[in-house]
Amino acid sequence: MGTRTCSKPSCSARAVATLTYVYSDSTAVLGPLATFAEPHCYDLCEKHSSRLTAPRGWDVVRLAPDPEALKPSIDDIEAIANAVREVGRLDVPQANTVEVNRRGHLRVLRDYELDESE
Repeated sequence: MGTRTCSKPSCSARAVATLTYVYSDSTAVLGPLATFAEPHCYDLCEKHSSRLTAPRGWDVVRLAPDPEALKPSIDDIEAIANAVREVGRLDVPQANTVEVNRRGHLRVLRDYELDESE
C-alpha cells in the first residue's frame, strides 16, 4: 500500500490533509489525512491545503491535530503490556487439541475429532 497523492489534477505530491464538504452547512472541512481514502473526500498536498479557499458564502474549518494527542499515553502502553501478558498465560493448548507441528513460536493444533475421522 503506497502513499496517497494529491487529488488535484496534475499534482503528484504526497497528500497530507483530507477535505470534506458539509453541504447542508455550507462548510468545507480540512483536517489531517484520513486513515482510508473515501469516495467523497479529497486528499490534498501541503501546497494545495494551505491555499484552499471555499466558494463565496461558505466557511472553511481547518482542524489541526494536537501532536500530544497522537502520542501513545501511559494507559495505552500499559494496556498493550497487559494484553501481551494475558496471551502469555493462555499459551497452554486446549484439552481437546494435539500439537502436530511447530515452527519457532508458531504451532499447528488439530482437534482430536479431526484425527478420529481421518
